[in-house]
Amino acid sequence: MTLWGWIVVACVAAYVTKLLGHLVPAAWLEDPRVARIAGTLTIGLLASLTVTNTVSSGQELVLDARLGALAAAAVALWLRAPFLVVVVVGALAAAGLRLLGLP
Repeated sequence: MTLWGWIVVACVAAYVTKLLGHLVPAAWLEDPRVARIAGTLTIGLLASLTVTNTVSSGQELVLDARLGALAAAAVALWLRAPFLVVVVVGALAAAGLRLLGLP
């Protein structure tokens, strides 16, 4: 199958998944366990995406200033800093590490 064929298959699968989501009974969605699980899954998926984008470049693992920035931002989050402060701390850590010669 060509690349465009796979793109069409992915689009149809996404549409069907979204359609099935609208067909779920409302009573199921009102259960507190469902809300808790959905929130936990969202956090887990976002965290894994962030780490994957931090330590990979193409198809290889790379340990560079991005990992230091992520660690600094994680410490700021652990200290319960506001989101804007977390972003600035991460950016400053990356800039400082790159200034020290880390790629």
